[in-house]
Amino acid sequence: MRHIISALVENEAGVLSRVVGLFSARGFNIETLTVAPVGDGATSRITLVTRGEDAIIEQILKQLNKLVPVIQVADLTEGPHVERELMLVKVATDKETRAEVLRLADIFRSRIVDATPTSFMIEVTGDSGKLDACLALLTPLGVTEMVRTGHVALARGEKGMSNTRTTHH
Repeated sequence: MRHIISALVENEAGVLSRVVGLFSARGFNIETLTVAPVGDGATSRITLVTRGEDAIIEQILKQLNKLVPVIQVADLTEGPHVERELMLVKVATDKETRAEVLRLADIFRSRIVDATPTSFMIEVTGDSGKLDACLALLTPLGVTEMVRTGHVALARGEKGMSNTRTTHH
């Protein structure tokens, strides 16, 4: 099963390596991984997507909670959440394809973030399905480069992660 794991951690050297190590030591692939400082910069949020049996993922979550630099961990797939991904796509264009690329960007509520006489760079934000669908339609028109951020996600509603530890070390 697919799991979106969110971890609030102290922003210090080696934390990401320790978190990723728990997954790799058990033979789990991390499909996407995003990390960024939050708030005052003393903490960071790690969001990763992996696949695995619920029982094993639960063990990994418990072990993550035991790491000293980890403040709080949640499996966001257990409840309502919002997830997004960002993709930048560079498309080569000519007189015949420019209008079609602009039309597709509009259909997917995307933004043109760079334009030259022979190319457009498009910013697409949404869930993975939206990004995949957009890319599938742009590819035959001449995609020359593409990059995706990986997932970011937050639990819906008022409940969320705070900088207060939920377990004692």
